[in-house]
Amino acid sequence: MTDHVLTVSTDPIGGVMHTKEAAISVQPGHPDEIAAFAIDDPENPFNWSSRKKSFVMIVGIIAILNSTFDSSLPSGAIDFITAEFNVTAPIQNALPISIYLVGYILGPLFFAPLSETYGRRVVMVPSFALFTIFTLACALARDWPSFLFFRLVCGINASSSIAITSGIYADIYADPVVRGRAIAFSISVTYTMMVYCHATSFGPQLAPLLSGAVSPVSWRWTFWIGFILLGVSLVPVLFLPETFKPVILRKRAIKLRKKDPSHRIYAPIELETRDTMEIVTVTLARPIRMFFKEPIVLLSSLYLAFASAIYFLLFEAYPIIFHGIYKMNYIGAGLAFIPIAVGSILALFISMAWDGYFQHARKHHRPFTSIKEYERVPLACLGAVCYVVAIFWLGWSASSNIHWIVPMLSGVPFGAGFVLIFIALLNYMTDAYRELAASAAAAASCTRSIFGALLPLASSAMYGRLGVPWGMSFLGFVSLVLGLVPFAFIKYGERIRLGKLKTDQVLDLPYANDIG
Repeated sequence: MTDHVLTVSTDPIGGVMHTKEAAISVQPGHPDEIAAFAIDDPENPFNWSSRKKSFVMIVGIIAILNSTFDSSLPSGAIDFITAEFNVTAPIQNALPISIYLVGYILGPLFFAPLSETYGRRVVMVPSFALFTIFTLACALARDWPSFLFFRLVCGINASSSIAITSGIYADIYADPVVRGRAIAFSISVTYTMMVYCHATSFGPQLAPLLSGAVSPVSWRWTFWIGFILLGVSLVPVLFLPETFKPVILRKRAIKLRKKDPSHRIYAPIELETRDTMEIVTVTLARPIRMFFKEPIVLLSSLYLAFASAIYFLLFEAYPIIFHGIYKMNYIGAGLAFIPIAVGSILALFISMAWDGYFQHARKHHRPFTSIKEYERVPLACLGAVCYVVAIFWLGWSASSNIHWIVPMLSGVPFGAGFVLIFIALLNYMTDAYRELAASAAAAASCTRSIFGALLPLASSAMYGRLGVPWGMSFLGFVSLVLGLVPFAFIKYGERIRLGKLKTDQVLDLPYANDIG
């Protein structure tokens, strides 16, 4: 293979026009030249400035926060919405939120693989814009079916940020340490915000407090405010640069061909030929195939899904414990969520401390640092232990004979354990699948949404039949079994990784090794 170097101008980065060296590789027996990134290429997202990478990271966090915020936006307004639309069946009261979560199941199956074919920006920006538009549609809905349809479309489009953001971080951060910290920060911020919102109400966001305050005036103002927040957030999303390297190279190749039509240069992704059926059966099915064929994705997804379900089941238990057993008013009971937020923040500092320790050990050539699992998975092991301890702690200390502060403090290890599990396993999957990180995250996201939507439906029956102590114990025993997953990764992870399906062949990303 021979290499040629061209110098061409690129788009402004940080307000300054740059020049770059573009590597063009000529493969023997191949009539076309293949575009690739040269060393220190300013268009390679790995080489972007810290300011530009920080902007991309912040956009990802903004998109995720809007997605989670909107999930229970109508929770404080349900009574007013159903009254206006003459909905009398109590079971339908849950539909505005549950139908949104159905969108969380459907969306990632499309958005993640599409982002690995057409790019991150071309998926993220339109989906966020549609998310904004259909939130406005909810405010203008004239009947119950159309309102539910708009909520479904909102959920589908809101899920794109959940599905794509980890892939975006994998695109811009070559250093797994920096990438891991970015993902850890995003997870910690998201779940701290979620818990904070539970502290104001028993819904999963700040949204219930907001909707409860404005709904007596008009429930539609709930969605008008959501629309305004989305509209403001859409501005930075519109400036999100493309981060997916194969697509960046395709744009480069097209630009060079326009400049010199005789120049037969192509990006690796352009050399693929796919019909519509292949896109549907291969590309869009990738998250499902990864779930069933990749042990790392399968086990991580199942553990994360069950951990998420318990997370929401716990929120069903808190009103029973602090409002029912301890007779607190709703404001006081809401404050019980604060220790969970403290634990979520604590998890970020624990993650950073482990990162520092591991990198220090690596510099001193400690033997364990050569095993990739030790960089991420020990945090999940710690999180698994904290999670199980917290569940049993809460279940068996929630008694009128025990001071309310005792069960309330169980929230610290619970929040820390939950976030540590997420930080570790999402980073572990991102490290393992890089260009396919979005599909791996989509598989996990869909599984979480299914578990999160279905299992909490059984909460009333479970707590009613078993009571809080044994209901929480049941969850604790299941968590104890699933908590073995990260320990299994520590012991068998290297064997699993070495024996896992070859990404660029079986999972259909033929250009994975050709993008520089």
